[in-house]
Amino acid sequence: MGTRHTSVAEEALQNVIEYGKDERGLENVLLNFEARLSGSDDYIFLLRELGNRGDCKKAICCFEFAVKRERKKNEQGKLASAMISTLGRLGKAQIAKGVFEAALIEGYGTTVYAFSAIISAYGRSGYCDEAIKVFDSMKDYGLKPNLVTYNAVIDACGKGGVEFKRVVEIFDEMLRNRVQPDRITFNSLLAVCSRGGLWEAARSLSSEMLNRGIEQDIFTYNTLLDAVCKGGQMDMAYEIMEAMDVFREFKKAGLKADVVLYSAVIDALCKNGLVESAVSLLDEMTKEGIRPNVVTYNSIIDAFGRPAITKLVVDDTGRTSQLQIESLSSDVVEEASKSLLADREGNQIIKIFGQLATEKAGQANNCVRQEMMCILAVFHKMHELEIKPNVVTFSAILNACSRCNSFEDASMLLEELRLFDNQVYGVAHGLLMGYRENVWNRAQSLFDEVKLMDSPTESAFYNALTDMLWNFGQKRGAQLVVLEGKRRQVWENVWSESCLDLHLMSSGAARAMVHAWLLNIRSIVFEGHELPKLLSILTGWGKHSKVVGDSTLRRAIEALLMGMGAPFRLAKCNLGRFISTGSVVAAWLRESGTLKVLIRAPNQEKEKRWKYWSGTEKCSREWSAGRDADVGVGIGGGGGGLRG
Repeated sequence: MGTRHTSVAEEALQNVIEYGKDERGLENVLLNFEARLSGSDDYIFLLRELGNRGDCKKAICCFEFAVKRERKKNEQGKLASAMISTLGRLGKAQIAKGVFEAALIEGYGTTVYAFSAIISAYGRSGYCDEAIKVFDSMKDYGLKPNLVTYNAVIDACGKGGVEFKRVVEIFDEMLRNRVQPDRITFNSLLAVCSRGGLWEAARSLSSEMLNRGIEQDIFTYNTLLDAVCKGGQMDMAYEIMEAMDVFREFKKAGLKADVVLYSAVIDALCKNGLVESAVSLLDEMTKEGIRPNVVTYNSIIDAFGRPAITKLVVDDTGRTSQLQIESLSSDVVEEASKSLLADREGNQIIKIFGQLATEKAGQANNCVRQEMMCILAVFHKMHELEIKPNVVTFSAILNACSRCNSFEDASMLLEELRLFDNQVYGVAHGLLMGYRENVWNRAQSLFDEVKLMDSPTESAFYNALTDMLWNFGQKRGAQLVVLEGKRRQVWENVWSESCLDLHLMSSGAARAMVHAWLLNIRSIVFEGHELPKLLSILTGWGKHSKVVGDSTLRRAIEALLMGMGAPFRLAKCNLGRFISTGSVVAAWLRESGTLKVLIRAPNQEKEKRWKYWSGTEKCSREWSAGRDADVGVGIGGGGGGLRG
């Protein structure tokens, strides 16, 4: 709904900005221009421009001034719709609601435009249920939704996490009412698919767009690609071919890819082990003049922080071949690290990553150290380019620490946390040194910040921190972290007297949780209560595998239970489930040596060696005594942080 404002409105806007410093001054300016302003179009221009400047108060004053002087209901309705729309863009949904309800009472709010505007305002602020209620109420006022209305409610559903089935019902109603969808409609539908990883539905919608002759834009491809990459049930090779198909379609359409699209493809390739293909794409990205961001670098860091596995490489024709990524010579890595720090264009980083990803043979024992050196170089590159790290970066550092063969390597990586964020470093370092009350208080503050992240990012941080603690023998610290994660509902898992569900937990987190769960049911036994007849530990796919019954997690838990002598066995009908009878487990828990196994002390040799390499006896005293005032500085503050 465009406006046909006059030049007088533009002059009035300048005066409002310059002289309307307070309510009285603003009213004087409007009174001076009242006779010259040409009806609602000029006033709509004023309030929208003020809204674009973020000046909500002045926009509302202009609206109230204009609507009182306008006698025609339809013109008042235009003003109300424009005001509601402006407030919606500013995130002022509650104020918009007041304008809408007042308009209904006064009799000029019963228009499709006003209803569409308030639905959009609710959707932008995340009030999905309210948006749907307003949409459903339109029939009571005898109003038929138009294209703008349907687009607004579908968008609200996408932002509010409404089930795809409900959104499809709205879309079907739209088609039944012969309202033809446009690109905005389909992009909003694709956004719903993206949030749920509904890659098949996303593909169908993309095809429907083409069949209807609707041009696809960069948002279409970004969202479609995101849906494909989140399709957790897909076979790895097929998932990557789908992602690359989307990318090729995008390029074929003559559209210029942005950092979001490149980063999404690179992330998908890295997560599935296709490091060489990811590096190739990173090279293309930099040659196109597109600067990588923290998401791009996080994907690469995480890829090199993972265990070496057989990778699939996708060539230009979409065919896949196997490649075993082993190692790179120490000389090459050392030279790479130096050149990365010296290079300011970023091209050298691509070259070195490519060498690391494609070298097939080498000394397996040196592989992890070489990869760690490259990760260190990436961190320094991020620092040099002033790319602010976030919680995903910190999780990648912690994951990489867990893989280190030597304490020297782990110490170097952990020191990167201090470079970027003293609060995160202090908590990770403090927990490694053993539980102290002051450290745990700081950890609580850190976990509060992590809670503000989305669920996958939050659980990834807990997984990474626990893996590191477990790997370096801090079993108690690992148990404290997983129990805190359980309390905060980080993992949506079952914890009951009869069942422990470890789905989506990392190996270290799951093992720490098993210890904590067994200690819990032991207390039940010693309180004189009987355990349920059947006890189960569920591993399912696990965090690192999509192969049911043969996950890394299942194997880790099997080894843990055998090592403790716990009387659990694999269920015949479910190879990802360990079972035992309550009476057998109770008898084992009563044995004199069981408690010692469950609360076994941290590996003292590991801790001693860690202190040697990291100089922690000195660092720990410094951090505990001198860093109290720094708590929270890095979290969204000047030293980097989780929200970066």
